[in-house]
Amino acid sequence: MIGYTREHGFRLGYSSESQVITVCQDTADLLDERFGEDAIIIDYSKAFDYIPHDRQLTTLAASGVDSTVEVWVTEFLVGHTRRGRVGGQLSKQVNVTSGVPQGSVLDPLLSLVYVNDIWRNIESSIRLFADDCITDRKITNKNDMEKFQKDLDNLGEWTVENG
Repeated sequence: MIGYTREHGFRLGYSSESQVITVCQDTADLLDERFGEDAIIIDYSKAFDYIPHDRQLTTLAASGVDSTVEVWVTEFLVGHTRRGRVGGQLSKQVNVTSGVPQGSVLDPLLSLVYVNDIWRNIESSIRLFADDCITDRKITNKNDMEKFQKDLDNLGEWTVENG
């Protein structure tokens, strides 16, 4: 699980502050060296509410966890229903087919496993805090800008592929 060193959420000793501090320090270093920087901040708003269970389970299986854990997580995620109430009227029950159960003990782990390959095909710096992403790149010439744009395109493709 290589990417976790760039994840500042759900890890002991890391926080949203550590994410911002590392970005600010890198930016200050580039300014001291008189280099430019391009940066994009992405908020995958409510991202973990929309993770399809089938994709979550596929990602978990690909991470190499024991098959017993896969079965346990499948049973934990699959088979839940929800219904709403408006003015005393209950809606019909619907199957819950997406979302990491937030507040559960597994929420951080399942979230980390799901985003573990976000840095695939990205050369620029990328730092995550839960569903917030900061990616940036030192810019010294037009080629650097083109590489950053390619990384943003790859990030966009990852986003579409992963729902």
